[in-house]
Amino acid sequence: MNIIVNDLAAAWYKEEMLLNKGDYVRFFARYGGCSTVQQGFSLGVSSETPHQIGFEVVKDDIHYYIEEKDLWYFDGKDLFVDFNEQVNEPVFRYE
Repeated sequence: MNIIVNDLAAAWYKEEMLLNKGDYVRFFARYGGCSTVQQGFSLGVSSETPHQIGFEVVKDDIHYYIEEKDLWYFDGKDLFVDFNEQVNEPVFRYE
């Protein structure tokens, strides 16, 4: 498993979430919505201090992570965080 955050998405998170060097962005499973990896769940995003990191990547001094309890959601797939310029927000894909 890996987390790949493209440059435009990383810049968007920094600006929209008012992130500073060393801050954390958590990707987590939330009940409801839809996804291509887990029916009845969707991906949530928050800025919070981690408890039990299951996987982490650092990009531009920001820590992007998934807690151990949420690793099941990704079903062993990599998380790609891309940026959709038409709607001006990040989009996710799993491979």
